[in-house]
Amino acid sequence: MSQQNYIKEIVKFGLENDQEKFKAALQELIEYSKKTKKINFALQLQSLLRDTIRSEKSSGLSLVGSDSYFTRVEDREVNEFIIEKLTSNYSFENLICNNHLKSELEYIVKEHNTKEIITKFELPIINKILFHGPSGTGKTLASYVLAGELHKMIYVINLGAIVSSKLGETSRNIAKLFRKAAVDDCIIFLDEFDSLGKIRDYNQDHGEMKRIVNTILQLFDYLPQSSIVIAATNQLNMIDKALLRRFDVNLRFELPNEIQIRKLVNLVLKNGNFTFDKPKSLNYIIKKSVGLSYYNIQKALVTSIKRSIFEEIDKNIIPGNSINISIKIFRDLINQEKTIKNN
Repeated sequence: MSQQNYIKEIVKFGLENDQEKFKAALQELIEYSKKTKKINFALQLQSLLRDTIRSEKSSGLSLVGSDSYFTRVEDREVNEFIIEKLTSNYSFENLICNNHLKSELEYIVKEHNTKEIITKFELPIINKILFHGPSGTGKTLASYVLAGELHKMIYVINLGAIVSSKLGETSRNIAKLFRKAAVDDCIIFLDEFDSLGKIRDYNQDHGEMKRIVNTILQLFDYLPQSSIVIAATNQLNMIDKALLRRFDVNLRFELPNEIQIRKLVNLVLKNGNFTFDKPKSLNYIIKKSVGLSYYNIQKALVTSIKRSIFEEIDKNIIPGNSINISIKIFRDLINQEKTIKNN
């Protein structure tokens, strides 16, 4: 059956107010969209269907004191913690990293794609993941890649909104967030996780930090196998050791070497018809870039492309379908990044 036929059925059952057939037809369209590689569309429909079902369960039970009332209030509060709800088109082709790291990420995807078989033997599925390493090395991108490969929604969390000065409030906020992850079968991404998982004997707010860490430890034990929590940090040494042990996977992200920098340059350039005006000088710049993060190198390269376009415009040249990137501009921007890093 074609997509148009599925939509006709959905409209028909909707007009007839036949909710059961309407939802069944919508679910069929979701499955059809997944099979035809329209993943983003499928995830968006799935999210709408899930929200509708959740609303139906709480309808007619809005009296203060009812569980459903508090569920809806909690949903509204949790939404304040979420910066973005995203579907991802990223795949492993978008991620440049060392072979070990890529292999570990691929293994996580493989586990979740075969979870029915693994759980049949009562074996646990990896769903508590820690990314650590210098800033700009791909931790956030890797979380988007996992979301894309697993066809899951990813919720990017605002930790600033979760942390509260009120005694015990931060722990309650974290509990609400984990319940949201369990219900929505999604990926929760917690950046700068060290702000939550600090060492329990850290001098400041000792009692409150101990309470927060203990809450996270307990919640980890009850996280459904299909939900995933990814925590990222630049300061691994600031996280409590008991909490570190509770993660299923602990992956370090490294600064790129020359081979990885060249792959990054090629990945950026393949998105357009770009060439360097002095390609032989590129090897020198790649060597010069060692020690910088993927983010800094990519930022310098993208900026050099834009400034090369501006140079052509300033010379009254209308940019064509191909752009000659100025090696000099790229080199100067890399030197600037190195100066900033070393100061």
